[in-house]
This record gives sequence, C-alpha cells and structure tokens, in this order.
Amino acid sequence: MPDPVPTIERPRLLSLFHELVDIYSPSNKEEEIVDFLSAYLKHHGLPVRSSPVDDTRHNLTVTTGPNPQTLFLGHVDTVPAFDIEDYRFRQHDGLCYGLGTADMKGGCAALIEGFINAHQAGRLRDDVMLALVVGEEETGDGTKALLERHSFQDAIVAEPTNLRPCLHHYGYVEIILRTFGARRHAAVSDRQSHAIRTLLRLLLQIEDRIELNEPKTVLNIRDLHSSESGFAVPDRCVASLDLHIPSDRNAKAYAQDLSAFVLERMQTSGAGRYEIEFPTLADGFAIDPEAALAQRVRTALAVQGLPNAPESFKSHSDANLLMDTGCHPVIIGPGQLAKAHAIDESIDFDQVAWAAQLFTRLLLD
Repeated sequence: MPDPVPTIERPRLLSLFHELVDIYSPSNKEEEIVDFLSAYLKHHGLPVRSSPVDDTRHNLTVTTGPNPQTLFLGHVDTVPAFDIEDYRFRQHDGLCYGLGTADMKGGCAALIEGFINAHQAGRLRDDVMLALVVGEEETGDGTKALLERHSFQDAIVAEPTNLRPCLHHYGYVEIILRTFGARRHAAVSDRQSHAIRTLLRLLLQIEDRIELNEPKTVLNIRDLHSSESGFAVPDRCVASLDLHIPSDRNAKAYAQDLSAFVLERMQTSGAGRYEIEFPTLADGFAIDPEAALAQRVRTALAVQGLPNAPESFKSHSDANLLMDTGCHPVIIGPGQLAKAHAIDESIDFDQVAWAAQLFTRLLLD
C-alpha cells in the first residue's frame, strides 16, 4: 500500500535551509530572519502572524484554528559567530556546514516544510501551531512571550536530538561565583589573599564532588575572569558555570546543597569573602511514554523506518519553559547536540529531510 502522507519537496527544503543559514541571526539580532520567514510563509499560503517580544523583535506563529493544543516549536536565533566572515552555508559529502545548521535552523527548516507540505495537501490540522521564536540562546524571552498569549497541551520541540525522541529532559543550574582578595604588589602574592587561586581551588573541589558523586551531571566552566590588575595580585575573580542535572533532581534543592558545600569549603580555606548566585534554575522532567503525543511520535518513526530509541536531552531549552505551564513537550529534531555551537557545526541533510517528512506525518488529520 502506498504511503498516504505526501512527500516533501527536497529542493525547496534545501533552498530554504540554505537561506536560513546565510542570514546571520544571533540572539537579539533576529529581525532580518523573521522578516524573511514572514514573507516566505505568506508566499506559500500559510496564515502567519507576528507577535512582539520587545520593541524591535517578534515571534512568528502559524495556525488555522482558534485554539491550538499542539505546538511545533523552533527557535531562529543562534549563538554569535566564531568568525563573522565565515559562518555561511556550505555543503560537502552530504553534510551541510554553517552557523546554526544543527542548532537549530535544520529543525526550523524541517518544521516549515512540514507545515507547507501538509497545508498544500489540504490536510493541515486546525489544532496545531507552528511557532518560530527568538531569544532561545539567551533568556528564552521569545517563548516566554508566546506563553503569555497561548497555552498548549503538548509540543514538539525540534532541538537537535539525532532524530531520537527525548522524553527525559535534564534540569539546569546556572552559577556565578565571585571570590575577593587583597590587591597588592605581585611580588608578595600568597595563597590566602589571591582571588584567582582561591576560585581555582574552589572550582576543582566542585568538579571533584561532581565526578565522585554525580556521574550523570554535566559540568561546564563557561567563563573565568579576573580584575586584570596588571603587575599586582588581583582583588577579585568571577566564574560562570553550567550544571545540567538529571531530570529527577530538583534544581532549587540542588542549588541549596551546592551553596552549603561552597560555604563549608570557603570557611576552611582561610581565603577572603565570596559571593554565589544562581541566575537560572530550571527543573528537568520526564514524559510518560504512553502519553498521546509520545505514542504518535513512536508510530511515525516506525512507519518511516526510523529507530525509536528514546534518550535524555542533556541541555537547557525552551522545553523547560513549556513544562512549567503544564505543556508536555517531546524533544525531537535533526542534528546532533555535540555538533551545536561548534566551529565546524554541521548536519546531514538527509536527516533534515527525514525530519520534515516526520513532521508532515504528525501534522496530518
């Protein structure tokens, strides 16, 4: 029996993907790509709406019904380019390279092609919404603005998962650590009053604690800066840390435990004062594999001959914000998280096409 799902148009998908990657759209500078996508969606007959996020930035939404219950979510922003002269789209041996190819312009292109394909077949459900949001790589302000206007029962979030459905999502704890010492001549440096050495010891102690007791936690020391005091002992040092914690850990409780650990280590170190902040705390979550959307994804993967191999999504994403409102998101999209934010970021175009066909299948009546 022939597959009743209309086949995507690969040349159209590749052309769109190429265009998206060639538009530079780091967080807070998404205006050009939003304008392009608004015109593109209108050209293909989709009822696109623009919703303000701040004075200059907007989300785009597409829905044919008054009360959509299932959200298909993609973010159009990227991290800043490593090389502003060399971020654009290029292909080699079936791989597509360029800023945002994996995270997540491949996923956005697949979502858009899926909606166009279902719409042109006259079979786009009226209980779904496509949302293309800004700001995910920074504060998530695009999705926060979306959720001020709409609520959803469930969602597909097209983050890079190598087309594996992620029913478990890690929590996230963002940490800012500051240590303070005494500024003095470099020739009289000592361990106790040196802000950098104090913070380095503390970071190693945190790392040892996690490696010994929390094998599933992912620690990233994102930044480390001192007061750059010249030929002198620096009087302060600051570090930014990302901690991705398993879905069964409570982020607030985790932060409290870590605060107590840092206090104990600093009290016994003989060093100066310190500060600790937690700008972002997000609980992880787990989706019931028998929930309706999870079952639909599982069936769609099987029909397309793709493996159903559920995994955990180990990063922070807008899915955390969705879950906080009672929405139940499944994270699945083309590309690999390990390729995201890398200098040689890339994605297999075949996987983008498979994702577009999968999203079409999920969108039909």
